[in-house]
Amino acid sequence: MNRFYHDLQDLSIIRSLIFILMLLGSILLIYSMLSPQEVIRVGVLHSLTGTMAISEKPVANATLLAIKELNANGGLLGKKIQPIIVDGQSKDTTFAKEVKRLITEEKVDAIFGCWTSSCRKTIKPIVENYQHIFFYPVQYEGLEQSSNIIYTGAVPNQQIIPALRWSMDNIGQRFFLVSSDYIFPRAANQIIHDVVKKNTAEIVGEEYIPLTPLNDQEQIINIKKMVQKIIKAQPDVIINTINGNSNIHFFEQLFSAGISADKIPVISLSIGESELQYLDKTIMKGHYSVWNYFQTINSEQNSKFIAAYQQEFGHNSVTSDPMESAYFSVYLWAAAVKAAHSSQPISVVEAIKGHGYYAPEGMVTIDKKNLHTWKTVRIAQINKNGQFKIIWDSIHPVKPKPYPASRTKAEWQEYVEQLFQQWNSHWVAPQ
Repeated sequence: MNRFYHDLQDLSIIRSLIFILMLLGSILLIYSMLSPQEVIRVGVLHSLTGTMAISEKPVANATLLAIKELNANGGLLGKKIQPIIVDGQSKDTTFAKEVKRLITEEKVDAIFGCWTSSCRKTIKPIVENYQHIFFYPVQYEGLEQSSNIIYTGAVPNQQIIPALRWSMDNIGQRFFLVSSDYIFPRAANQIIHDVVKKNTAEIVGEEYIPLTPLNDQEQIINIKKMVQKIIKAQPDVIINTINGNSNIHFFEQLFSAGISADKIPVISLSIGESELQYLDKTIMKGHYSVWNYFQTINSEQNSKFIAAYQQEFGHNSVTSDPMESAYFSVYLWAAAVKAAHSSQPISVVEAIKGHGYYAPEGMVTIDKKNLHTWKTVRIAQINKNGQFKIIWDSIHPVKPKPYPASRTKAEWQEYVEQLFQQWNSHWVAPQ
């Protein structure tokens, strides 16, 4: 009888222990559901290797600087921001793979990254499929709109078209177009053709080189042929949409052929302060670039940005338009997170519409309808110190118009789709 009694006691104790463990498990589960996560994870996806690394490494750095500053001031919603840094390797396929991994495996709440339009075009359907949010910081050809992408770089009416009009008024009417062979330059040159047709200007040459050459020697041969055609055509202005380190070879070959800025100036749409660090100052003096931000902007906000960046990455470091755009993208995202009281992508997309921020370049505002950014246009000339002297600006921020009025939206979309099909469902021309 006593044995039976002790067995019942043991069974009761076991049952009590099981109940307590189950209760503790339930409490822990509820607590984990109610308590905030320790961090908000975000993806920072740029080319840290390959042909685009000279442009994209500084952009990644500027993104990380903004995140560090936010964390130093308490983070967001009581949480620290944890950047997950990924190398896109200058390959669209790598970008696509890593974007999906960041969303599905790393569980990030936002992604900041890319430079080339071919990269952006490749990851766009992935971001949209997962209803995520992606911040794209670089000027581009427009002809696109997405409810999941926040475009903080310039569109054609904020860079390409003002550059052409200024050139026609101040330099000359005969243009030669030099470009990397992928979606951005091809579409940009179509926009240039449309503007030229409506004026008395003329395009006297249009040449393309591979975006990612098999090797430097092959690219030099391509560029030498291009330069010979420029010499033969004798344009008033060269419009440059070459991207990456191929610009080094282009300007070297141009100068070697006797073409300096005082003879035929180059107006570049993808060369900023970061790229100038790899180029000979003597060769570059007198040429032009068109952006929304230059390091030489005289404002308190810009001075703070430059000082913070140089303190973090070296006193000889420079800042550029895509870097500044990436920097304020993080702050715009943070403001939207606070407004939404959530870091969930869809909530942030809604909260960011119409939101403004006083950035180093001046006031920027996300357009409520197209999620592009109102920005001030600036044209600058390269000086002997390898910096830019601003010679013209639009004074006020310009409303972004992703689809130039020279064609209908449907016609532009048809043109883009034709390129995609022509290139075997890729956004870069096959070599």
